[in-house]
Amino acid sequence: WCKSLGHAHPAISAAVKKQMDRYEHVIMANTCCEPLVDLSEKLADIAYPLDRVFYSDNGSTSVEVAIKMSLQYHAQSGNPQKNSFLALENGYHGETILTLAAGDCELYSSPYAPLMPKIPNITDIPYVSGENDTRWNSISDNNWSVIESQLEQHKESLSGIIFEPILQGAGGMKIYSPDFLKRLRKWSTKNRVHLIADEIMTGFGRTGKMLACEHAEIMPDFICLSKGLTGGFAPMAVTLTSTEIYNAFYDDYATGKAFMHSNTYCGYALGVAASLAALQVYEDEDIIANVAEKSCELRSRMEYVASETGALVNIRNVGYMVAADIINPKTGAKFASEERTGYKCYKKAVELGALLRPLGDTVYFLPPLNTPDTVLDDLANIAKDAITEVLQ
Repeated sequence: WCKSLGHAHPAISAAVKKQMDRYEHVIMANTCCEPLVDLSEKLADIAYPLDRVFYSDNGSTSVEVAIKMSLQYHAQSGNPQKNSFLALENGYHGETILTLAAGDCELYSSPYAPLMPKIPNITDIPYVSGENDTRWNSISDNNWSVIESQLEQHKESLSGIIFEPILQGAGGMKIYSPDFLKRLRKWSTKNRVHLIADEIMTGFGRTGKMLACEHAEIMPDFICLSKGLTGGFAPMAVTLTSTEIYNAFYDDYATGKAFMHSNTYCGYALGVAASLAALQVYEDEDIIANVAEKSCELRSRMEYVASETGALVNIRNVGYMVAADIINPKTGAKFASEERTGYKCYKKAVELGALLRPLGDTVYFLPPLNTPDTVLDDLANIAKDAITEVLQ
């Protein structure tokens, strides 16, 4: 999920070691450093016109920061009634209280339900199997009408909508049409509602674009990034937003408009060094273009596993992610959840040499973006053997 450039990439390792010999961290309380300025400028270029960067130390916090910023922005911009949020069904955004509320994964959230605010889900999301699906570029007007009716119920009080763009991860590796995001952007702009894009898993090339929002050619009001930001070398996250939103907080201290959120390891110096090096690797090794080109090759590995085992259906992929659902090859039926078939396949795969971590009975490949073809072949063969042994 986070090792986008594999383990111990020499360029990133060298950058982190060099930074360690200077200083490992200085808290960002009335301080800054040149590498942090450089990183902020590069991130602002990637997400332009979102050119204001707020640092935190994990993905959950970056989403929570965006939610809080959206709420406070409306309160300080003459629209205090805009104090509610919506999120997508099957979404996952982290495990702090606000992000659990925004997610749709009861496995994580149910013990804390008494603490969580109510964030309803948008349903009837137009799921597709990938870029070759005929529904990829356009959803039906009827589908959008159903979604729009849900939005209209909340528009007067709605501050923001939280979503994983194009690819939903922990909710089952589900892919939806970019046309949905285009329509959502148009509706939200009209109704002064913020879009909060959780690009923590999808950002930095995972879907074949630097940012998954690029598939829909939209710009949200907030972008949350982590994981691939440092290539998995350090815990670090950012929340990007616009100068317009930033200006709602910029005032004399006594006005109380400041955004009062801080983390000890905001702008973690070793993470900054890793991030700058990772961004350079993405560019130097042409990672994003290679992912887009090799996406079909990754899918072909899962199709091979499906063909050999007869136990996989609903193959779907975008960029460097491919997923499928395990079924009983003899009956074509799904296994009961209590049988934990996916977990059994995981344990067998570990024995055979691959960390194949399913989501329930959904098996997926989410390898580093620079994975050699030979490793992909090994992964496919181990998956095939693990599934075969479990189901025989």
